[in-house]
Amino acid sequence: MCRGDDPTCPAFEAHHRRFAEDLARERRAFLASRFAANGGAARLAAGGLGLPRPASAATRHHHLPANADTVHWGYFSRSLRPQLEVRTGDLVTIETLTHQASDDHERMIAGDPGAESVYLWTKDRKGVMRRGAGEDDGKGLGVHICTGPVLVEGAEPGDVLEVRILDVALRPSANPDYRGLAFGSNAAANWGYHYNDFLTGETREVVTIYELDATGARNWARALYSFRWPEIVDPAGGRHPTIDYPGLPVDHATTVRDWGVLAGVRVPVRPHFGVMGVAPREAEAVNSVPPSYSGGNIDNWRIGKGASVYYPVSVAGALLSVGDPHASQGDSELCGTAIECSLTGTFQLVLHKANALEGTPLEGLDFPMIETADEWVLQGFSHPNYLAELGPDAQAEIFRRSSIDLAMRDAFRKMRRFLMTAKGLTEDEAISLMSIAVDFGITQVVDGNWGVHAIVRKDIFPA
Repeated sequence: MCRGDDPTCPAFEAHHRRFAEDLARERRAFLASRFAANGGAARLAAGGLGLPRPASAATRHHHLPANADTVHWGYFSRSLRPQLEVRTGDLVTIETLTHQASDDHERMIAGDPGAESVYLWTKDRKGVMRRGAGEDDGKGLGVHICTGPVLVEGAEPGDVLEVRILDVALRPSANPDYRGLAFGSNAAANWGYHYNDFLTGETREVVTIYELDATGARNWARALYSFRWPEIVDPAGGRHPTIDYPGLPVDHATTVRDWGVLAGVRVPVRPHFGVMGVAPREAEAVNSVPPSYSGGNIDNWRIGKGASVYYPVSVAGALLSVGDPHASQGDSELCGTAIECSLTGTFQLVLHKANALEGTPLEGLDFPMIETADEWVLQGFSHPNYLAELGPDAQAEIFRRSSIDLAMRDAFRKMRRFLMTAKGLTEDEAISLMSIAVDFGITQVVDGNWGVHAIVRKDIFPA
């Protein structure tokens, strides 16, 4: 009898065919039940800013899977080879993998050919080089698995790329024991805001695994179990007493799992992409952790289905990458992570040329701006363009130089400018309105370049 993990075995072929069918079925179910129910088709035709939209007759639909050949782990780069080339108006379905799937290999990697190829790590070989703590991996600090990049034909510096998120679906577990379910990991980690403020005075890292319904029948997640991070010995023999390197394989023979955590608690599922952005121009390889004017690791849960995100283009082709998928997250991402869960997104990419932006809300846009059906969300950072502001050591300095005060000041200035230019208000009118009708919130305090967002509702303005 042949082994189930043998590619020449009929059982292997049948299993992977079923997994591919599951992916397609869950995406179709999600589109039917949520995208259509929330007016997705109408939004696809209309858009929100009243800017020119591409002719639908020219629209093509592409698919970019996530595997060892299509992802880059932990960094953005203006020199990455595009995995896909599209025209403005095209639709792209992009698979994304969480960088924490190895917290539970059985539920989040096993049987999934894409995830298995990315997470392959033996003493002799890695499927993808990680830019983590390892000296042989490029000496970077990034952790996120990013699918892409996608080149947009005709995109040039000064243009704005609109990424319209039409659909977000959970990636189902490929393990037949958990068919119809999806799983995610939350790590209360050493980079979390809480880490040096435990009531007991000790420090510890705790990982909680969450279970979700991949069919869309249940819109909440439940905690499955948690465990304290043990000392991990990686396949190369390196010891990791803390979560200091992306993709560390957790051997649960060395953990004690608590199956009774958060009993009865239902966590609302709001899938979104923690990392999405275009390539910055200032450096050859840029750590995926701190966000910037080009997007990246914004970690704003509003970057989900039905939203558009507008990015200033700074390199030819824009080079869009997507990763760090989340099933749910609160503002602040306080403990260091969300429910990190692999997702598949369907996007429409619309290029707005610089010469057509005058007099529009996108004129002079130099930061990632989020639009939902009801709101504009302007994203502030401690340092709006830290790569340009902090000198040759910017990628290290940013982790020492961030504050909520700086991020709040940036969000205030961006909202003031938006209200004055897009809505024609005076400075005094804008300041008054911000105090009485704009909500400022802490996006995240764990990504080096801390974030504050400003939200203004559309319906407060005259039609």
